[in-house]
Amino acid sequence: MSAETVNAKKSEKPQGSLTDHAYQELEERIVTLRLRPGEVLSETALSSQLGIGRTPIREALQRLAREGLIVILPRKGILVSEINPGKQMLVLEVRRELERLMARTAAVRRNEAERDMFLQIADGMEQAARDNDDIAFMRYDNAFNDLLAAAAHNEYAIRAINLMNGLSRRFWYVHYKETADMPFCARLHAAVARHIAEGDSDSAAEASDLLVDYVETFTRATVNTGTGR
Repeated sequence: MSAETVNAKKSEKPQGSLTDHAYQELEERIVTLRLRPGEVLSETALSSQLGIGRTPIREALQRLAREGLIVILPRKGILVSEINPGKQMLVLEVRRELERLMARTAAVRRNEAERDMFLQIADGMEQAARDNDDIAFMRYDNAFNDLLAAAAHNEYAIRAINLMNGLSRRFWYVHYKETADMPFCARLHAAVARHIAEGDSDSAAEASDLLVDYVETFTRATVNTGTGR
């Protein structure tokens, strides 16, 4: 799956529900700062921009609120949430345990179709690293998160990790140019994906820890240098 394929898929007619499509579009816009912290959102305007009815937009916004990416203030409005660097360390504490569990179980439980998709994501991550393509990386990262959750076949882990992925992705996108090595991080993702595809649960868990180690180092550097304030 090349970067071009990922970009093409973004413009294809959505295969899931309109709510899923609205959520995916809005999540990417928030995570990549096209919708910035503190920005006021309008259901009507978003419906017009995306060409999707207000009901799917409202449902997508409710999901984004549960994940902490927006704040819905009754009778006042809808705001993109602010970024809190200190809380990101707390998110990572939970992510480490969950992602290790999911990597280990996905290596055991993934089916053949999921295996092929992990290999495609690994190839795509490595290409994003070579091209230093941040948007391709963000899209493969989102695909990796979704696939990891699905392949673990644990509905409770899925619910928990979904509450953290968007916040983590946005924090990364805001600060990675200051203190992170995106190509290196992409290769760490690729390693996790390949070990899962190979069915090697121990190596997948170890690779997951190495990935979170790196993200934690990046996060600490961001907070300590004050760039997250």
